[in-house]
Amino acid sequence: MTKFRTERDSMGELNVPADALYGAQTQRAVDNFPISGLPMPREFIRALGLVKAAAAEANGKLGYLKKKQVKAIREAAEAVAAGQYDAHFPIDVFQTGSGTSSNMNANEVIAHIAAKAGTPVHANDHVNYGQSSNDVIPTAILVSAALTVHERLLPSLAHLQKIIDKRARELRNVAKTGRTHLMDAMPVTFGQELSGWSAQVAFARERIGDTLVRVRRLPQGGSAVGTGINADPKFGPAVALELKRLTGVKFESSTNFYEGMSSQDAAVELSGQLKTLAVSLMKIANDLRWMNSGPLAGLGEIELPALQPGSSIMPGKVNPVIPEATAMVAAQVIGNDATITIGGQSGNFQLNVMLPVIAYNLLQSIQLLANVSRLLADKAIAGFTVNRERIKLALDRNPILVTALNPVIGYEKGAATAKQAYKEGRPILDVAEQTTGLTREALKELLDPLALTKGGIREGGGGGG
Repeated sequence: MTKFRTERDSMGELNVPADALYGAQTQRAVDNFPISGLPMPREFIRALGLVKAAAAEANGKLGYLKKKQVKAIREAAEAVAAGQYDAHFPIDVFQTGSGTSSNMNANEVIAHIAAKAGTPVHANDHVNYGQSSNDVIPTAILVSAALTVHERLLPSLAHLQKIIDKRARELRNVAKTGRTHLMDAMPVTFGQELSGWSAQVAFARERIGDTLVRVRRLPQGGSAVGTGINADPKFGPAVALELKRLTGVKFESSTNFYEGMSSQDAAVELSGQLKTLAVSLMKIANDLRWMNSGPLAGLGEIELPALQPGSSIMPGKVNPVIPEATAMVAAQVIGNDATITIGGQSGNFQLNVMLPVIAYNLLQSIQLLANVSRLLADKAIAGFTVNRERIKLALDRNPILVTALNPVIGYEKGAATAKQAYKEGRPILDVAEQTTGLTREALKELLDPLALTKGGIREGGGGGG
């Protein structure tokens, strides 16, 4: 049987599991919110620990905590940040909208760890000194998001772009049929097509980097309503400076605590950039799926690496599983953005009251995008092979190549030539030789697919009839 001990808070006594490092306020939240079974994310708990460590240092330097208390709180908080006590953070994501329960969970755990190490400290009076859940939780959201983006997402995107650029260089002289409206169009090279993917990823990195400037501005120091009640005016900047020292990320104190606590605009902005990245990855994933389709009855332009059997009933079937997983991640991130947008609208007067669900969805989006970007790079783009014979056959039979003859024979004759080639199912070169009066040598030069990928106006082709 589970053993209990009695803990007390301002509402009275409560039984808490004997081995739990938290106290009565955490237990009340556990009892009140048996909703999803989803605890707050590891990255968020890490950020809470870092904020508490930074706050202890700041309060020590400002003269509000004794050196022994600072040391005890800092060491306990850093252990929390390192993940040593995650099992003692059981509160559901769907809790009080301010995240007060999670803030007190951290305060209680840190106080218990410090006491076990020989330095009694109070969860509210010492660990939470100069703080309120109303500035701690918004700060923890921004710190956790900034760190996860810096440490995981941006490196993953840099890796994805590097792999795309490598394949683009390798395939820069391989021409293929371009497609608009999913219909045959003028040729492009694989290198050109992949350069579009690379630019999408590059622009995503730029957008996210621009947004991080605002994500790194922390509202710690605003206390309960933004006025800084019971907090030294130097406290917020001191915490930001200490967080910068602890993480290497350029955190700074917000210039307006009211904005940072009553709204979640920076989180909403970051989520919007993540949604844009998700849309880009969906586009890249779907391009890969189309190019890989078949292999006989589809486009069959490329063959993705075979990673697992594709059917429980059809032997030999192999599916584009990584692009499919990428598309599902994109759908999840787009849905998360909708939740974060609604959460961001829920700032009433001096406090937003959907903070935990914003934190959960924002961090999930960052993690999913970081993970799937590496998989897309390493297990799909890096290893696909090109079916050059199939691509050449499609190019040779592509009547749209007649577009290159417009400056020589005019649009009307070009359209008639293309229609005849479609109708008869013959290579455009053979039909154009009959309808245009141009020599076969001239047509070969004018209709060279690789040359057509370079743009410009095609004139003459070295002879005519």
